[in-house]
Amino acid sequence: METLSENACFGGIQGVYRHNSTSCRCDMTFGLFLPEEARDGPVPVLWYLSGLTCTHENAMTKAGAQAWAAEQGIALIFPDTSPRGEGVADDDDYDLGQGAGFYVNATQDPWAKHFRMWDYVAEELPALVFENFELDSDRQAITGHSMGGHGALVMGMNLPARFRSVSAFAPISNPTASDWGRKQFQAYLGDESPDWLKYDATVLMKEVGFDGPVLIDTGTKDQFIDLLRPEALAQAVAARRQQAVLRMQPGYDHSYFFVSSFMEDHVAFHAEHLYA
Repeated sequence: METLSENACFGGIQGVYRHNSTSCRCDMTFGLFLPEEARDGPVPVLWYLSGLTCTHENAMTKAGAQAWAAEQGIALIFPDTSPRGEGVADDDDYDLGQGAGFYVNATQDPWAKHFRMWDYVAEELPALVFENFELDSDRQAITGHSMGGHGALVMGMNLPARFRSVSAFAPISNPTASDWGRKQFQAYLGDESPDWLKYDATVLMKEVGFDGPVLIDTGTKDQFIDLLRPEALAQAVAARRQQAVLRMQPGYDHSYFFVSSFMEDHVAFHAEHLYA
């Protein structure tokens, strides 16, 4: 693992690191904020999964999460959204290929060789960071924005013993019924099949839910709201009687202005359960 940068940040350290990924078969970069408390021992972890076109850097520099994480003594991990580099498949459309991994394990050419983002975020990167940094693997939570909100919700429900709480900002909530999902699943996973369903938060909510608290915020003026399908997830939450808070925030759109406006709420929500 190579250290690309480390900067003092709210009493802690904001680092950026690069390593060779066996899952994605290329170099991968991630951000990690360690609060001051990490100097004295392992601290709880909040994963932040970013959305379409983003890298590890977008949320790290725009979401304003470090200030609230430092206040709560929580580490933040910012993975990249896809494999990158020479020889990695890409597409001219912004919502497919590099920057658009959708947190799935691709099975179709030309994506299958590198696009193993589920394995990378769920297995490889956790093993790396818990081995090398003062982090408490027994106290983890996960959040994300848009495509990353989709990733956070499906990882929470597919890995129920790992995360104490799950939240999302404007998640892609029902990808198997949306153009943000069907297009990518067709490319990465092939013709519609049961493999699609394990990556759909609405389907998973109906079938298994999450054994813990959930918080979701979406803006009423989100320009992509028809693609996000928040109403589908809300219906599944209600039908399952899942413990959850789903908020429609008046006047907010899909931008990082929206994310940063409610980041304090989300970090405090996770802190309550990480320190319970």
